[in-house]
Amino acid sequence: MPHDDERTPADLVGVPGTAFTITFDGQQLDALPGQSVAAALWSAGILSWRTTRVDGRPRGAFCGIGQCYDCLATVNGRPNRRACLVTARPGDTVTTQEGNGHAGLDI
Repeated sequence: MPHDDERTPADLVGVPGTAFTITFDGQQLDALPGQSVAAALWSAGILSWRTTRVDGRPRGAFCGIGQCYDCLATVNGRPNRRACLVTARPGDTVTTQEGNGHAGLDI
């Protein structure tokens, strides 16, 4: 058992299943079954995965319940996905969303 200051929430409740891999901006990360994309990013120490439209300021999860839209990310090529509500799936590709999420799309 890890020392108290090294424990994680998964240590406290037990791992709910086998970890799998998702990709964030080309970096492979572990995720757990049932974990949201935001939670998987947090677990990897990633706190920002969106930039604002006007000033390009970093954003990540704020409310964590899908009300504020600060956690928007591009998941599997689909922009404007609320990372706190999207369940991570094996092989998901998550990329930083810049501005309105439509850069490079013919929209």
